[in-house]
Parts: sequence; structure tokens; C-alpha cells
Amino acid sequence: MIGLGERVGASPPRVDGAAKVTGAARYVDDLQPPGCLVGRTVRSRVAHGVLRALERDPGFDWSDVTFVTAADVPGRNVVTLIEDDQPVLVPVGGTIRHHDEAVALVAAPTKEKAEAARAAVRLVVDPLPAIFTLDDALRAEVKLHGQDNVFKRFEVTRGDDVERALAACDVVVEGVYETGAQEQMYIEPQGMLAAWEGDTCHVTGSLQCPYYVHKALKVTLGLPAERVVITQAVTGGGFGGKEEYPSMIGAHAALLARAAGRPVKVVYERDEDVAATTKRHPSRVRHRLGLAKDGRMLAADVDVLFDGGAYATLTQVVLSRGVLHAAGPYRIPTVRIVGRALATNHPPHGAFRGFGAPQTTFAYERQTAKAARALGMDPVALRRLNLYRDGDVTATGQTLRGSVAAHPTLDRVVAQLEQPPPAGRRTLPQAPHVKRGRGVATYFHGSGFTGSGEERLKGQATVAVAADGVLEVRAGSTDMGQGATTTFAQIAATALDVHVSQVRVAQPSTDKVPDSGPTVASRTCMIVGGLVDQAARAVRSKLEAFAAEVGLAADDPARGDLPALARRWAAARGELAETHTYRPPAGIRWDDQTYRGDAYPVFGWAACAVDVAVDTDTWEVVVERCVHAVDVGKAINPTIVQGQIDGGTVQALGWALWESVQYREGKVLNDRMTNCIIPTAIEAPELETLLVEEPYAHGPFGAKGVGEIPMDGPGAAVASAVEDALGVAMDELPLLPEVVHRRVRAGRAGGAA
Repeated sequence: MIGLGERVGASPPRVDGAAKVTGAARYVDDLQPPGCLVGRTVRSRVAHGVLRALERDPGFDWSDVTFVTAADVPGRNVVTLIEDDQPVLVPVGGTIRHHDEAVALVAAPTKEKAEAARAAVRLVVDPLPAIFTLDDALRAEVKLHGQDNVFKRFEVTRGDDVERALAACDVVVEGVYETGAQEQMYIEPQGMLAAWEGDTCHVTGSLQCPYYVHKALKVTLGLPAERVVITQAVTGGGFGGKEEYPSMIGAHAALLARAAGRPVKVVYERDEDVAATTKRHPSRVRHRLGLAKDGRMLAADVDVLFDGGAYATLTQVVLSRGVLHAAGPYRIPTVRIVGRALATNHPPHGAFRGFGAPQTTFAYERQTAKAARALGMDPVALRRLNLYRDGDVTATGQTLRGSVAAHPTLDRVVAQLEQPPPAGRRTLPQAPHVKRGRGVATYFHGSGFTGSGEERLKGQATVAVAADGVLEVRAGSTDMGQGATTTFAQIAATALDVHVSQVRVAQPSTDKVPDSGPTVASRTCMIVGGLVDQAARAVRSKLEAFAAEVGLAADDPARGDLPALARRWAAARGELAETHTYRPPAGIRWDDQTYRGDAYPVFGWAACAVDVAVDTDTWEVVVERCVHAVDVGKAINPTIVQGQIDGGTVQALGWALWESVQYREGKVLNDRMTNCIIPTAIEAPELETLLVEEPYAHGPFGAKGVGEIPMDGPGAAVASAVEDALGVAMDELPLLPEVVHRRVRAGRAGGAA
């Protein structure tokens, strides 16, 4: 029987941990098949223009260099995703839409030769006027997408006419909130390796979603599904940055390998990765919030703008999630939310942990903090008055049914703040020039794909008795360091009543595992883990029936030895595989046309409190305390879950205070880790992370999503804490020292920051 220390709810060691800490794990850059060439990308150096020619230096030795352009694409020259608007390579005569766009490819025997070959290609480009601001995009004097530069528009309404409702309120709080781009800065850069075996293309790489890459490469290469095989290598972080972009780099590696007749590996250097790949969408949110004198929220009017960059990528679904979270976790009877994503000549923005919700959470939580100040109410009391409870109805008309933990998470934070802070935390001295403040935020995050997304995906997972007799989990969901492999093994082991070490999790490869849907949207544990649980129970049932068939008595110890039964099954009957497909719970309804109904199967809930100290000589902000309570439904592996929350919290604090992607004429200026700053152990506070478990009836053992929600709210808590310390509104992120200083000066002068 499985030991208590291995069951769901315990924290056995990660099943992939030993390989990673000993160096046995093989990342894509560790893979070196015989004859492998080094691939490099030739990129544009203007943000907008027409590519007239690609000229190769005749004095350069091209004899051992493979050169590929758009003319060499055998299928369609598009990166297939939601909209087929982005080319794999800009063709001669085509339009360059962002700085660092791919226009050609080279491959050579060494990195040095590949770099030299890339430098020996000259682009002839006719420049075009470019767009770099949301206001210029709205003016549409330069048209990048349609007639209005709007990639996508969403509107959510509830209740009466919002203007009439606001006019009837006792207090109306207005604000404009801006956030910048954020670089994922995963520890391992983007990388893909391609090789052809006859007419079949094999691509292995650092990626989140094997079937996304599979879908894209079928189109680019003009091949049927069975002749494209995508395999995930061990992956060193993703945070959304390896959701859609690997389709681009995978296509590049495949095209080079096809032309060269040899394997080709394309691994980005850090500067290229930062400059060319997708980032969090910059945003501007205008928010009006109307309240009664007693603090009840009565009306909200929210206008959301996202900078989508040069191509659509996943922008419309990022915007969708941002819009659906824009009213916050509060009972507001009258709501209007309008969201638009705009085309600019920045490199495309795309998926990043939180997926649009952090931008709108920042706005509604800053509004809530301002409302408390305007009403003279305690910020916690105002939230308690308005937070959702079981049975309340959201802005989309969804009735919340069970697992509503808005109040429990806030209560846990408040209780923790009454305890002494952790020892060893970083603090500033008690001095007249050091000002201190506290900020609070409460928020929610939908688990799983939006609306009817999960029903359309029909994600699958398999648990099998493999041909070698080993119990195996097969899923297209990937482990990027977040612990999915261990989570799946633990869920299956508990359902099978075996030790975790007796479950193998297959390497995600499109020729071996089913399409579980993408590893995104806080869906891996809740949706795919639920399928693993169901499939494992079905396998156990069949093996127990098999035990009776082969004559094992009910009291025979061998009957309870499932691994031994699995080996006997395999020897006698071959493989046993149980594949389960996701079906939404009964009663879930969503209308994609009206954007009404059950936006998500369930929500996660969180609360965060941050104490800051601000040095008014240097305008440095130090986070002296951070308490974060997150409802996860059920912590399958508490150590892994806490690690997810801790990592997301630090990433959110980084977005709030230190991480600033700087553009000039569409080019990323700070394209390396020495100047594209992320927080280190010095800046990060001693985190106080609290797990709250409000089980979800349809999740495995009650579990729901955890990966994204810790990113959503700490930024707003930091801004409110700085405002509390200085008495000046902090309505933009990141709050770099120069930004804090500027806003303080503007506040003292009575003007706009």
C-alpha cells in the first residue's frame, strides 16, 4: 500500500529532481547529434518597412553555409495560431513590422561561422512610418491592422446603464493606470533542434505546448500530422514565453535542417531572446468606480487597452482574460468593461504568467485603495463588505457555486499580520528620510480555459500499463520546472495506491502522448490532473478484475500488488491504456457571442499585504514584508505549490519595482541580464506564504489552478503601500526610483505625473 508520505497532500521529492541537480537532465543545448549544424536568424533592423532585397557578401565563403529565405518554405509562410498574420520569414517584397523580425536563416558547422554568415547578409529596406504608442495606434494615421489597428475588442456589461448608475453614486473614484512590458527571463533561452528522417521531421526543444508547435509546423512544412513529431526536451522555465514562440523557432530549425540535409540546432543568445521574443502586454486602463456612502460598490466603468505589438499572437485571449477579471472579485450590480488590443510596431507581445489579469487587477485594486481613502474606510473593511460570497453573480452573469475563498484568504492574511515578521528580513533604518506604508490587495483568477475553451479543446490524458509492465502517465502537458511531472505521478500513484516511484511519466512527444491541450491557464493540475486521476482509477479497476480472472484470492497479498499485476498483464496481454477526455461539469454555460455565462469552471482566490519602506533620499523602495494567502483547492504537493506561489510572488514584485523593458523606435534597448533587471535574493523579501484549501468538486482531490494567480495582485499591493508611505498616488508600474520621484514631484506641484 502507498505510504502516507507519498499520497496527495504530502511532499515527496520531485521525481525529476535528482537528474536536474546532478546534471543528468538533458536540455536542448546539451543535445548534439552527429553532424549537427548551428542555426542563426538574420533579422531586420527597422521597425517598419518593405524588404526589397537580401544581398549576400560575395567576398564571404558561403561554401559550407546553408542559406534559407521565405522562398524555401514548402508549405504556407505563416506561424499558425489564432490569426495567420505572422510570417515565418518576411519575403522579399513583404513588410517588416518590427525591429528584430526574422527575414532569413543561416546554418554553419560552428557558432562562429554562423554568426559571421549572419553578419554577411545585407538587407535593402524602404522604411515606413511606425507606431509606438497606444494613442498613435488609436489615431490610425498609420494602419497596421485593418482600418483601426484593433486586433480584438471585447465588451462585458451587467445591470443598468452605467452612466446613470455612476451619476446616482455618492462617491465616484476615477483613475488611469499604466503598466509596462515584462520579460519572462526564463533561466534557459529559447532553443529547438530539428532533424529529418526520410520525409518525417523531428523537432525537439524547450517548449510548453508540443501540439501548438505540431499544428504550426504541419502548415509551414506542408506535411500530414504523422510526418511531424514534436518532443519536449527538459525545459528551463517558460512563464508563457515558450507557449507560442517555439512554433517560430521550431519552423526555422526545421527549414534549415531540410535545406542542409543535416540536423540543425537553433539556440538563442540572451540578447536575441530578449530583443525578439514575446513579453507581457503593456497596458493602459481607465477605471471609474461608484460607491455608496457606506462603502457598497454600485457601478464600474472600465476601458482596457493592451499593446499587442506587431502581430496578433495570443493577444486576443490575453485581452479576454484581462477583460473578464477587470471588475475584480467584488459584487457590483452595474458594470461596463470594454477591452481593445492594438497593433503597434513593437515586437509582438504574448503570453506571460497571469495572462492579462495582472494588468486589470492592478487597476481595480488601486481603485479599491483610493475608494477606501475617499470614504475614510479601512481598506480591509471595504474589501470584506464587497467581496464575493458563494451564490453571488459575477459581471458575466456567472453564479458562483462552491469553492469561493475570497474571505478566507483575506482573513488568513490579516491574522498573519498580527504575528511577528520573519527574522532576517531586509529592512531600512528608522530615520526621518525613510517613510513606511502598507498596501493590501484581494483578487481572483479563473482556472482553466475561458468560456467554452475547454470544451473545444477536449484535452486528453492516458494512464497505461506499458509494454514493459510499468505504470505510465501519458500527457501532452509539460513540466517547465513547475513540478507537473511530480504532480501527475503523485495523482496517479494515489489513485492506483502505489508508490510514486512506481509510476513513470512519459516524455511529452506528439507521437507518444495524447493532446492534453496547452500547458497554460492554470489548467494543468485541475484539468489534465483530473483526467490522470480518472484514467488511473480505470486502470486500477481493470487490474483488480484481472487479478480475480487469474485466480488470485481476495486475501492473497499479490492481489494488492498493482505493479506486479501490471507486469503480469503486460506479459499475458500486452499494453493496457485508458485514455480519458475532458468533459465540462454539468450546468456550465457560456455564450461566445455575448460574452455571458460561466467564464471559468472555478476561480482561485488570493489576498496579499505588503509593507514597504521608501528612502526619500534615493527613492528606493524596499519590500520589508509580504504576506500572501492563495486558495489552491487542494495542495497536491504542498512544497511544489508553495514554490509556485513564492516564484509568482517574486515575479510580481519584480514587475512592480524593478523590471522595465525599454524601447527606442521599437527596439529593445536593455536586451541582456545586466540591464534588463529582475529581482535577486537580495531584493526579494522573506515571503510568508499561506495555503488555503477550498476544494473544487470537479478537480483531482479538490485541486484547482495555482500557477498564475500569485502574479496578479502583489503589484497593486506594492503601489498602494508606496502611496500609503508618501501620500501620492502610484498608478504606474514599475515603480523605479525615478518614477517614484517624478510622481512625488508632480503630486507636490498638484499636477499630473
